[in-house]
Amino acid sequence: MAPNIVGLILTYNGERLLERCLKSLDFCDTLVVVDSFSTDATVDIAEQAGAVVLKRKWEGPGPQFRFALEHIRAMEPRVDWVVSLDQDEYLTDELNANVRAAIAAFRPEDGAAGFLTPRASFYFDRFLKHSGWYPDYLFRVFRPDRMEVRVSGAHYSFHALGPTSKLRGDIIHYPYRNFREHLDKVNSYAQQGADDLKRKGRPGGVLKGVLRGLARFLKIYVLKLGVLDGRAGFVNAVHGAFYAFSKHLRAAETEDWGPRP
Repeated sequence: MAPNIVGLILTYNGERLLERCLKSLDFCDTLVVVDSFSTDATVDIAEQAGAVVLKRKWEGPGPQFRFALEHIRAMEPRVDWVVSLDQDEYLTDELNANVRAAIAAFRPEDGAAGFLTPRASFYFDRFLKHSGWYPDYLFRVFRPDRMEVRVSGAHYSFHALGPTSKLRGDIIHYPYRNFREHLDKVNSYAQQGADDLKRKGRPGGVLKGVLRGLARFLKIYVLKLGVLDGRAGFVNAVHGAFYAFSKHLRAAETEDWGPRP
C-alpha cells in the first residue's frame, strides 16, 4: 500500500509565496493549512489548492504545531509521513523528487524518524552560502509519531525521535521582503527572547547586551564566514548583533518608561 503523505503549512497573511509553496507539495495526498485568521488572500489560495484549512488563534509555534499534529494523527487513513514547510518556502524540483524517492524506498523496520533537508535563504541581494545560513539542514520530512516540537523564545524546531538521513536538493526560503520587514521580525524576536530570559530568571543588562551582540557579530561574520557573503553577509551580521543586544537589554527592563505617579 502506498504511504499516506500530508503537507503541513502554518499561515498568517502568507499570500506572497503560498501558491508556490503548496504546488511544490504536489505529491502529498492531503494538504493541511493551519491559519491564524489571515486578512489577505491566504485562505482563498489554500482552498483553491484543495487544502484542508483549519483556523486557530496564534499562541506561538509550539501550541500551533501541536494542534496541527494532533489533527494529523487523528486523520483516517493513518498518516505515514508529514512534509512541513513555512509559508515563505518551497521545494526545488530536485528535492521534490528526492523526497518522493526516499519515502517510496523507506522500510519501517529501519526505525528511521525521517529526513533532513537543506535550506537556501535569500537575503538582501543573494542566497547566503555562509553566515551559518547554509546548508541549514532541517528536519522537515518525518513520521508523525517520531518527532517532537521544541520551542526557544520565538524559534521552533522539529527534533527527530530516531535515526535520520540527509536528502539532496534545497528548500528555497524568502524570509523577508525588505529591511523594514527584517527589523520588524528582529524586534519581535528580541522581545520574545527577552521574555523567555525573564521567565528563566536569567539577568540581562547593557554590558551583557554589548558583549553578546559583539560575540554574535563575530560568530556570523568571522567564524561562520559571513564575510564571504559580501554586503549581505555584513548587513545580516549587524542585524544579528542588534538582536542579541536588544534581547539582553530588554531582559533587564523592570517597568515602563515615563513619569512616575
